[in-house]
Amino acid sequence: MSFLLPKLTSKKEVDQAIKSTAEKVLVLRFGRDEDPVCLQLDDILSKTSSDLSKMATIYLVDVDQTPVYTQYFDISYIPSTVFFFNGQHMKVDYGSPDHTKFVGSFKTKQDFIDLVEVIYRGAMRGKLIVQSPIDPKNIPKYDLLYQDI
Repeated sequence: MSFLLPKLTSKKEVDQAIKSTAEKVLVLRFGRDEDPVCLQLDDILSKTSSDLSKMATIYLVDVDQTPVYTQYFDISYIPSTVFFFNGQHMKVDYGSPDHTKFVGSFKTKQDFIDLVEVIYRGAMRGKLIVQSPIDPKNIPKYDLLYQDI
């Protein structure tokens, strides 16, 4: 389903999307089109994009074409989903050590919709970090990897 969502293929395009998306949550899915978990997430994103069109804009970003952002957000697992609002990186407390991105696929469309709504409402109130509405058992678990420490 990744062909149904717009793709950003360079740092310049990602920068432009972050700067120009106003009064909506910007959802950036970092991954690869051929990865099975990315395809599962893309299916959820494409099925919810029209329902969320008033509060979110969704783009797919290939990790191999945007190494600057891949390194900046420390994307070592794909898919990773990052959220912005009015150019500001939105953080979400998922109950894990990393609040900067959601790693893995959402279990249900409703989990993704609920998360975008919470981010949108929090951002409209000036918050930069919000509490995840997703049931903790539906959040993928992973270990943070620290390299060259």
